[in-house]
Amino acid sequence: MSDTSTLTAGEYISHHLTHLQTKPMAGVIDFSVVNIDSIFWSVLLGVVGSFFLWRAARTATSGVPGRFQAAVEILFEMVDTQARGIVHNAQSRKLVSPLALTVFVWIFLLNSMDFLPVDLFHKLFEWTGLDHSIHSFRVVPTADLSTTLGLSVSVLLICLFYNVKIKGLGGWLHELTTAPFGAHPLLWPINFGFQMIEFLAKTVSHGMRLFGNMYAGELIFMLIALMGSAAALSLTGILLPIAHIIAGSIWAVFHILIVALQAFIFMMLTLVYIGQAHDTH
Repeated sequence: MSDTSTLTAGEYISHHLTHLQTKPMAGVIDFSVVNIDSIFWSVLLGVVGSFFLWRAARTATSGVPGRFQAAVEILFEMVDTQARGIVHNAQSRKLVSPLALTVFVWIFLLNSMDFLPVDLFHKLFEWTGLDHSIHSFRVVPTADLSTTLGLSVSVLLICLFYNVKIKGLGGWLHELTTAPFGAHPLLWPINFGFQMIEFLAKTVSHGMRLFGNMYAGELIFMLIALMGSAAALSLTGILLPIAHIIAGSIWAVFHILIVALQAFIFMMLTLVYIGQAHDTH
């Protein structure tokens, strides 16, 4: 791992935006590289989030709830209320509501990794000697496009499942070829093309929205960290260190809203797309 103190600003940002990856397979370029850091944090935080939700359900009592149980109940009621307003099939909500809750908690935890100090793990690797084998490591999975698109593709697969379950395979195929312009045979290819474009656009925009916001937030934290590095090297300047502290504090507070809002938006779009899968045209 390179000594970050000797890097230029551009090299510093490029270094922190590089993933810990597997080596590409011979003759395979596009899909053979895996971002190990994104998978590690996604799985770990998924397990942590699921554990806390399971713990809340297991220890729930009918009496006066504790603070943890009350927080989970408020969160569940919020998600369930949104699900009831969008997905009107009560049977589907038995799966969709817990799914939406899991999505919100999981993405909130993934986004929250952005609050860790930028150089935390790089310094830990230097202190433990792991920097010789781990040259790059990112800790915000939702700032990785492969992660967010993977989540949005998973939502697409769930929508396809409900399209077939609710409408039947024949009914869904009929909808693909007759909506939105009508059932005339000459319009079937056009209708089908528009339907495919709609599925593709929703999936790409679903993942890109989350990625864009978290990637931008990560960049801003790096720029603030660079301001702190410049402040540390400046013996006479006093405004830069003060600006670094103020900017970091303000952005951290503001970013709390972004972290929660992006998790909420992703969850709501998941509910909307699943709700649309229940509707007939």
